[in-house]
Amino acid sequence: MTVAHDFSPGELNREATFYVAGHRGLVGSAIVRRLESAGFENIVGRTSAELDLKNRDAVLGFFAELKPRYVVLAAAKVGGIMANSTYPVDFLSDNIRIQVNVLDASRQVDVERLLFLGSSCIYPKFAEQPIREESLLTGHLEPTNDAYAIAKIAGILHVQSVRRQYGLPWISAMPTNLYGPNDNFSPAGSHVLPALIRRYDEAVASGAASVVNWGSGSPRREFLHADDMADACLHLLEHFDGPDQVNVGSGTDVTIREIAETVASVVGYTGETEWDTTKPDGTPQKLLDVSKLARAGWTSKIPLSEGLERTVAWYRDHIGSLREK
Repeated sequence: MTVAHDFSPGELNREATFYVAGHRGLVGSAIVRRLESAGFENIVGRTSAELDLKNRDAVLGFFAELKPRYVVLAAAKVGGIMANSTYPVDFLSDNIRIQVNVLDASRQVDVERLLFLGSSCIYPKFAEQPIREESLLTGHLEPTNDAYAIAKIAGILHVQSVRRQYGLPWISAMPTNLYGPNDNFSPAGSHVLPALIRRYDEAVASGAASVVNWGSGSPRREFLHADDMADACLHLLEHFDGPDQVNVGSGTDVTIREIAETVASVVGYTGETEWDTTKPDGTPQKLLDVSKLARAGWTSKIPLSEGLERTVAWYRDHIGSLREK
């Protein structure tokens, strides 16, 4: 039976319990910082050691006890091209289990507002650029991360289904490539930008004459600082409602070669850069159409150059405690 709910978004109650799944990750930690700055008083997070989101009974029990009013699902198994193409079963199985458990548990306690976070890789490999939300399921996915993409698509449909069947005003947001504090800088698990930061910074430290990057450097990518993403998340929770996912990005892109040059400059690397064209490039371009987000009243604020300087500074401050997988 469908339950009638008020679908009008508005200011969230700063005293209500707000659970952030994945609160220590790149996006989750940024969301916690944004919620704290906005005056939320009861933000809850659990580490994977405290709560395994793949354990259905544990998740259902946790929600039954906590009864959060608001939830952001930022927890996921993520990685770059190498990790996604090497461990597709892990990316499919782990993410679907996390999503199903958290979304089912949220429904059972009637969570009022929930934001599910996906990824721009849900869209077809050759989608028309910039990519509109309507491009979902209109073509073949990028083969190197199709398993992860399918899991995230399942999450979008899960949210849409909850809206249809139970009337809960939940929403989904699909961020572009994110970067910032608490990112994964490991050689095997990182995305392109943190991988470049680590590679060039280590080259500076070792005095390496050259750095070798994957691919041709020609693909174009859009980048958004995690703090901008967190600000967009709170804005959407308070100002947007609708069944379809919302793209979140800066609306501009650069080539991988250009971003590599920028990273090299920020870290102070003056050697040569070589490109291993025997390695895959991935999708030729991924630029999101963010017009729906703009209509909802939000645009990005942190320039790429400023965001990179802040991220490199954070990386260097935490270089001894970074995860290695």
